[in-house]
Amino acid sequence: MKDTGTPLVRCAWCGESPLYQAYHDTEWGVPLHDDRALFELLTLEGAQAGLSWITVLKKRENYRAAFAGFDPALVAQFGDAETAALLANPGIVRNRLKIASTIGNARAFLAIQAEFGSFDAWLWNFVDGLPIQNTLGSIREIQASTPLSDALSKALKKRGFRFVGSTICYAFLQAAGLVNDHTTDCFRHGEVAALSSRPL
Repeated sequence: MKDTGTPLVRCAWCGESPLYQAYHDTEWGVPLHDDRALFELLTLEGAQAGLSWITVLKKRENYRAAFAGFDPALVAQFGDAETAALLANPGIVRNRLKIASTIGNARAFLAIQAEFGSFDAWLWNFVDGLPIQNTLGSIREIQASTPLSDALSKALKKRGFRFVGSTICYAFLQAAGLVNDHTTDCFRHGEVAALSSRPL
């Protein structure tokens, strides 16, 4: 990010919130290949259901502490005591179904790792190892779901994941960089496009 002396143009959705802008400027759309980080992002996107993303972002550090740094091997071992503690934790979204889904999703995540070597390898096969580069003129052109997110949602559900509807999956694909949906007037569009993902 270069300081040109002129105001940066960002995707309109991130508004004026410094937290939102920092997330947009440094994370959103960057190709992600770390399994722990992918599990975190998938969990947070599921937690967002019915809420705003900024609400979840504000709670992210609390989530990291509550869910063992999003280590799926540790979360998969959570039982009744951990669930009770999570339900009493005001720092996260205290929704019993979402908490239970995170624990169940961790177990399904481990199963994919065991079968494919990593969740990353399995996930990026959906785009043949390279991000989809969209050229959207405005946020009005951003879709809530696509055939790609439909396919990912179906595949995840088949493997036992929950809170992975197509809209959640598309938000996950955008955030994890499998799809570049920065609008073309945003300064990050070209920067993210230049971060060509390694082929699998």
